[in-house]
Amino acid sequence: MSHHKPNPKKSVNLTIDGMPVSVPEGTTILEAARRINVEIPTLCDHPDLHRRAVCRLCVVESDGRGKLLAACANSVSEGQNIVTNNARIVSIRKTIVELMLANHPQECLNCIRNTKCELQSLAERYGIRTTPFQHSALHRRHNDIAGDTMVRDMDKCIKCGRCVEVCQEVQTVRAINTSHRSVHYEICTPYEQSHIESSCIFCGQCASVCPVGAIFEHDQTSAVWEMLNSSHQYVVAEIASPVMAALDSEFGLPPETITKGEIVTALKRMGFDQVYDADFFAELSAKEMISELLNRIQYGGKLPMVSCCSPGGIMFIEKFCPDLIEYMATSKSPQQIFASLMKGIHPNVISVSIMPCIARKFDGSEKLPNKKQIEPDFVLTPREFAGMVRLAGIDFSGLPKTRFDTFTDPTGIPAHNIDLNEIIVKKIVAKGLGNARNVLDTIRRDKCDADLVDIMCCPNDSCVGAENCVINGFLQ
Repeated sequence: MSHHKPNPKKSVNLTIDGMPVSVPEGTTILEAARRINVEIPTLCDHPDLHRRAVCRLCVVESDGRGKLLAACANSVSEGQNIVTNNARIVSIRKTIVELMLANHPQECLNCIRNTKCELQSLAERYGIRTTPFQHSALHRRHNDIAGDTMVRDMDKCIKCGRCVEVCQEVQTVRAINTSHRSVHYEICTPYEQSHIESSCIFCGQCASVCPVGAIFEHDQTSAVWEMLNSSHQYVVAEIASPVMAALDSEFGLPPETITKGEIVTALKRMGFDQVYDADFFAELSAKEMISELLNRIQYGGKLPMVSCCSPGGIMFIEKFCPDLIEYMATSKSPQQIFASLMKGIHPNVISVSIMPCIARKFDGSEKLPNKKQIEPDFVLTPREFAGMVRLAGIDFSGLPKTRFDTFTDPTGIPAHNIDLNEIIVKKIVAKGLGNARNVLDTIRRDKCDADLVDIMCCPNDSCVGAENCVINGFLQ
């Protein structure tokens, strides 16, 4: 099994299903096939994770020898002849999927991943309607609902290992583990703890990589509908810009189809009294953060100041680096500013944030100064919001556009009074908590020369924190 990174300086020539392809040395068979639009099925492979070859769905034949290779874990070689699809390979893949289904709950219609489940898609691809294997009598486990944030339904786990790797290797939290062997092998938490008892910091990365409905966000839409249907409640919402792209995906639409104005209209039709642009509160949060940062620089405060894009990052520092809490920014997050300002507009106000980040649902930290602030009453992910849109029978096509409501009196938000042209601030952005751990260690060893360290829970550029918390426009 090769783990070499591609070498762009040397090319390898091979054929895949009779088609010639030239790729950098070290490229996997799976990656090479994708270069020529040959789709090889897989469940354990994920672009942000290492090669594991656990599910074996991606097996291919090489050089007519009949030996099967895992395409996700084997690199190409010069002159290689790969076959990705024949009767034997299809039969093997179909059997693997049938075995998975024999140990999987038959509850697709009420599963949160229905129509967006990778296992379900593979069953449809191979025309599997029934399985020849006896369906196992599943031990129905009680779903672990963690802090009104995430739900674990391990009866649906297909043991691909994605969640284990992202938790242990990428985020370095190690709240998910494996136990036992052979048919008793399972994905679990250390000592079978609940997530709320474990080292979990609710970053949501395990749910983002899960190919089925084993880990997902805790649905709060029923409670929000109850508030909307109450004549005593005044319900307001804020919506973040990345939600639009996520909604396009949820409804199977081309990118940039759904606009903010259409989303505002949809929310108003559902019964929301006011709808605000989350970018406005992000700007207020950035101003407050700048004021605190420049005050520390000017008066010799604790540097570098550490900011986090979500409660997950704050929990990470609280659990793993409690000695660095004094470096944390005490300024309010965009969500806290939104919730606190909304409390002043109506005695019975209910605030709802619509954010593409499961971590923002969690508010379990009490030790840090900025966690004593008011939080939104509910946080909905794009999937939850899309479910509300469908339930309300709203069609975005032809929906008129409505402007956001505006908030004209953001009192209590400090403004910096230092000329930014006269000061250069050095900033470090740590994407993913594994990288954050390394940066925080340099602070502990007094080796970090930055003024601001911005921690993002997500290891990739899709993190909403990139828009809401990083103050690039103000720093050099």
